[in-house]
Amino acid sequence: MTNRIRPHLWFDTEAREAAGFYVETFPASRITNITTIHDTPSGDSEIVSFELLGQGFMAISAGPLFKFTPAVSFQVSCSTRDEVDQLWARLAAGGQALMPLDSYPFSDRFGWTSDRYGLSWQVMLTREPEISQRITPTLMFVGDVCGRAQEAVDFYASIFPASAVGGMMRYGPGEEPDRAGTVKHCDFTLGGQRFAAMDSAGSHDFTFNEAISFLVDCADQAEIDRYWDALSAVPEAEQCGWLKDRFGLTWQIVPTAMEDMMTNGSPEQIARVTQAFLKMKKFDLAALQSAYTGA
Repeated sequence: MTNRIRPHLWFDTEAREAAGFYVETFPASRITNITTIHDTPSGDSEIVSFELLGQGFMAISAGPLFKFTPAVSFQVSCSTRDEVDQLWARLAAGGQALMPLDSYPFSDRFGWTSDRYGLSWQVMLTREPEISQRITPTLMFVGDVCGRAQEAVDFYASIFPASAVGGMMRYGPGEEPDRAGTVKHCDFTLGGQRFAAMDSAGSHDFTFNEAISFLVDCADQAEIDRYWDALSAVPEAEQCGWLKDRFGLTWQIVPTAMEDMMTNGSPEQIARVTQAFLKMKKFDLAALQSAYTGA
């Protein structure tokens, strides 16, 4: 995978179908693996790994527990109006426009839509001469965490290496309900990967949830421990490598070796690893490796 922090998308039953739709929608994209794990609390779950414009994603079909919200969206930077229009036509079909495709002060061609699966996309004609990263996960801080975008960005940048906080646009007086000084838009990088964040004080009936989490690949147990200790803030949310941070955003702290186990293992090995990790909160890499080898 080209990115160490991968968005993870939770579907009811549509993970394979949705991944196929996204791969058909975006050029230079592909499905890299499909694995089915059995006897989970959701029954049989299908895990799909895929790349869009060179960036890694993962999706799972694991039941109707969570729904996508615009609290996390994906901004797609385009260099031509035709590309914007083509992507918009695909992504908006059967979805719901949140900001219609139009000209805005920040872009001559921009639209924000949820797609047919409810996932949010911002499609944008960029003014950058060169686009280094085509898809940028964007975090919107609403409700109880509205006004905390800068705190969150600084916190995340302090945890991940090769991180930096970029340009920060702030709301000014007269932009109510948003409070002057809060974040209208901020670019930042985590582990060399680009993200964006914003506050929004509007009346929203959603917030962050487990439908979209961010999977962090870790080289060893020391990395697992470090990220887990830094990020986890809701003990009751800890399960199977998943955690919630102080802002309600969900992360998965996962050993890199686990993907090889789940991709290349025999059905028996995958079953043993699955039953081992279902009992864990924070992942124990040695125990997972023992389950894999049958030791």
